[in-house]
Amino acid sequence: MPSLVASPPRELQQLTMDTNNKKRGGNLKSRLQCRSSQVENTEGLCFEEMSQWSHSLERLLSSKYGIKIFHAFLKSEFSDENIEFWLVCEDFKKIKSSFRMSSRAKKIFKRYIQAEAPREINIDHKTRELIRRNMKTTTTECFDDARRIVYGLMERDSYPRFLRSDIYLALLDSTSESVKM
Repeated sequence: MPSLVASPPRELQQLTMDTNNKKRGGNLKSRLQCRSSQVENTEGLCFEEMSQWSHSLERLLSSKYGIKIFHAFLKSEFSDENIEFWLVCEDFKKIKSSFRMSSRAKKIFKRYIQAEAPREINIDHKTRELIRRNMKTTTTECFDDARRIVYGLMERDSYPRFLRSDIYLALLDSTSESVKM
């Protein structure tokens, strides 16, 4: 089955790999700065945009670069199913065809919602059952409760850790140094 979420760009995959391998030695900050300059050069990442990310999760997720870097961070923490689910729901809300919507809803349910799903998100039983009932007549809002729960989890848990992470701080530091030059 094709993936519901595009994989992160090559630079961010390497950034994630570097973060995962930090215990193998070497200077993590210099590797991240090297990678961040590649991201900056290839994608236009700048200090002003990155500093806005610390204002709110909403600002982070409204940035295409922010989403990619946050996704890489969550992947390094083995919790990227949350951002994947949130992104899939954002795309799901744009579907116009009822047949396509129903088909996609079943895939989302099977991948993220049902008990023992391969990328199961952390939601309560009541919400899971509500979604199951909502899928009988699929609408763009059928995943909204789970989406809000996942957003809240990211906002309270993952986002504050991201702001303190080596990934974010090193990228912010390296982009601020390029502004000073």
